[in-house]
Amino acid sequence: MILYGAPMPAPNPRRVRIFLAEKGIDLPETPVNMMKREHKSAEFRAKNSMGQLPALELDDGTCISETVAICRYFEETNPQPPMFGTMAVEKALIDQWIRRVEFAVMTPVGNFWRHAHPRTAALLTQYRDFGESNRETYQGAQRYVDRELAGREFLVGDTYSMADICLLSTVDFAEWIGLPVEDEFENLKAWRARVSARPSAAA
Repeated sequence: MILYGAPMPAPNPRRVRIFLAEKGIDLPETPVNMMKREHKSAEFRAKNSMGQLPALELDDGTCISETVAICRYFEETNPQPPMFGTMAVEKALIDQWIRRVEFAVMTPVGNFWRHAHPRTAALLTQYRDFGESNRETYQGAQRYVDRELAGREFLVGDTYSMADICLLSTVDFAEWIGLPVEDEFENLKAWRARVSARPSAAA
């Protein structure tokens, strides 16, 4: 199989790399040059019609895209250690937090990246006032997550999961584009320090 991805700071390919590192799966990433727009080529769109990274091409030619879908495939084929939970309630809570991270936390980060960052200015029409407004939205998301992390080691109980991977890749990317974690959010900062100390975070 072939895992198509891109290096840091791209957050979505990194999610899969962290997940594979946690699983102990050695699958080298085949790089796709996003700066050269290789992910938008007809050849790559034949693998992922959305023209996005990452993508996983199986031995039979089946292609899976979207980070959580790719990681779920590996969860099924390599169930230990479990990263999507074991009991029904744990699985549900991890799915809940993946959705919350993607919609409440990643959405303002993505909007800022698309509409307020100079690196994306040549790629699309930017609405800078809207883009800048997402600073406040992201700060609100941090406040919410910080409150939820009070008394917790990880997002769901005492087990590192896919939900934590999604959040780490998001806050690290946000900092790279100029949206740091505010000092006032002590629970979020402490959580980030804990998960960043895991060897998989270097993936």
